[in-house]
Amino acid sequence: MIRVLLVDDSDVSLMVLREILEKEPDIFVVGKAKSGKEAVYLASRVSPDIITMDINMPDMDGFTTTRQIMERTPVPIIIVSGIDNLEEIRASFRAVEAGALAVFRKPPALNDPGYENAAQELVYAVKTFSEVKVIKRRTNNLVLQKETDNSLSIPIQISRQIRAIVIGASTGGPQVIQEILKNIPGKLSLPLVMVQHMSPGFIEGLALWLNDSTGFPVRIAKEGEQAQPGTLYLAPDKKHTGITADLRFTLSSSQPEHNLRPSVSYLFRSAAKNLGPYVIGILLSGMGSDGAEELLQIRQGGGCTIIQDKESSFVYGMPGAAELINAGQFSLSPSEIASFLNQYLIGGMSDGN
Repeated sequence: MIRVLLVDDSDVSLMVLREILEKEPDIFVVGKAKSGKEAVYLASRVSPDIITMDINMPDMDGFTTTRQIMERTPVPIIIVSGIDNLEEIRASFRAVEAGALAVFRKPPALNDPGYENAAQELVYAVKTFSEVKVIKRRTNNLVLQKETDNSLSIPIQISRQIRAIVIGASTGGPQVIQEILKNIPGKLSLPLVMVQHMSPGFIEGLALWLNDSTGFPVRIAKEGEQAQPGTLYLAPDKKHTGITADLRFTLSSSQPEHNLRPSVSYLFRSAAKNLGPYVIGILLSGMGSDGAEELLQIRQGGGCTIIQDKESSFVYGMPGAAELINAGQFSLSPSEIASFLNQYLIGGMSDGN
């Protein structure tokens, strides 16, 4: 039985959340908190397996509440937020920075066309994320972060004509890419293109949060746009995103892959086909196997491939699937990935000399 603590200052929202979750025979709501302070108290008293967290509350917001729970009695937390207010979405990602695992849309009214999808998404999230193991949050460090040396020795030859970096992530991805971007001190001479599995409606907020928290330029990819150096491009909602030989984006509404759109597989496959040996593929923390086989295609085509290591991954599904088929040349922590980019890209590897 999965024990859930609901946190929301709205009686209506609490009722809707409880009705959705308790339709499932293996989910039981052990408590409801209408304030941040009450949530912190109940988290230590009712021993939940997972907490659903609201953002806007009167006494203490979701960011502060999440941070206090992760410092005192760590438990998996998912943010359940509205998607109509961009500032609320941005605040939701601050809670992710504090230790929450992911952000999901708050189910609308029962008669809303989006109700069923949002309800199914919430149930799936509760069942899946309740199994994630978390540890006490340390100030200014990520949950599950691995301490690493800042220097790396790369024993293989990497092309000096790398043209782009493609990245795939799911659970834990926002925190990881934030750490990577924060640890790149210079201007990267390549564009980065990323597919992040995320509940619809949040990708723009993710871009704003990453921009605000890292100072790194982050944009949503647009059809036909040419990727520019030193910018991270995120795949838009509900659109597969590919990259062409001249670094332009192609967006597609074709069938989902791995039940996902956008999918990492679509992006990696386009990179392997169009950029050959002149691309770096990075597969980060996440559930499932999206992108694993296509990361192998990048490696087989002569490109450089990296998977996030098991110790630092929130969930080792995607990088683990890649490891099983030997798709990754390197298994690195987020700080090691940043160090790799600093040493081998900013240092001049991609200038063609």
